Amino acid sequence: MHNTPDRPAVKQRRQALVVMAAFAATSWLPGAAIAQNYPTKPITIVVPFPAGGTTDILARIVGQYMSRDLNQAVVIDNRGGAGGNLGAQAVARAPADGYTLLMGTVGTHAINASLYKRMPFDHIKDFAPLSRVAMVPNMLVAHPSQPFNTVAEMIAYAKANPGQIRYASSGNGTSIHLSGELFKIMAKVDMQHVPYRGSAPAIADLLGGQTAIMFDNMPSAIQHVRAGTLKALAVTTAQRSPEMPDLPTIAEAGVPGYEATSWFGLLAPSGTPDAVIRRLNASIVKALNDPEVRQRIAELGATPTPETPESFASFIQQETTKWAEVVKASGASID
Repeated sequence: MHNTPDRPAVKQRRQALVVMAAFAATSWLPGAAIAQNYPTKPITIVVPFPAGGTTDILARIVGQYMSRDLNQAVVIDNRGGAGGNLGAQAVARAPADGYTLLMGTVGTHAINASLYKRMPFDHIKDFAPLSRVAMVPNMLVAHPSQPFNTVAEMIAYAKANPGQIRYASSGNGTSIHLSGELFKIMAKVDMQHVPYRGSAPAIADLLGGQTAIMFDNMPSAIQHVRAGTLKALAVTTAQRSPEMPDLPTIAEAGVPGYEATSWFGLLAPSGTPDAVIRRLNASIVKALNDPEVRQRIAELGATPTPETPESFASFIQQETTKWAEVVKASGASID
């Protein structure tokens, strides 16, 4: 006679099989599982430059709003070095779960690809764009002790004193550096480049008179211009800045055709679930459309630029091509 299995035991096995089948089905959808309750823990925004610069300022403004919107802490992690490459590399290698983001820049996601002979990441393949955050003019500022007050006077001084003007930058290959290189080429002057590990230490030495000038991002320079500790000569954009309408463009002030603009945007590691990307994009766009956030960004001389992930990805491709030409023309290269 055959033994009949105990009915409760059979029921338990069937229930276990149902659970296992359900788990197997959902295991094919890791993005859905992650995104369902996202976020459930603090989010880190890696800023690939030291605290105090424009990248850091914008990350903190947007991160503060996102923290309220997502009901989770947003932590700023400053990891400077190698023109932003060290911080960007850390995010490229982070888990693709939406909890580690990068405040990328025109440097990390356009310029460095053609400037550095060896890149530790692929700025296109290793990242999922979320949204641009802001477009930012660079401002040509000088220490008050310098014997020139206009672009034309600075060019005349540079030609009379080749190599004597020391210009600071936030690092080799940054938009601040290449703004200076482009100026050297177009104005036909010889100036000495002094790179730093970020805008904040560069500004500190400029304030102390160790360097003469800097093509700094407007958000980190404008406060010193308003305080009278630096003097502004011009902006690098094609049009004047609404925040300083009396300040001429470099093109107007003596170098026709000159234009250089910085930009900043948030990205996640490649492979981040689409639902998480959409959630983050929605939060960023809400932040950049908030009147208070827009005012704070505008007061820095920047323009908020909310957009879709697809639009940001297309913009990065365009900027990569544009800046590759500038890098080639400048002859700049970093091992």
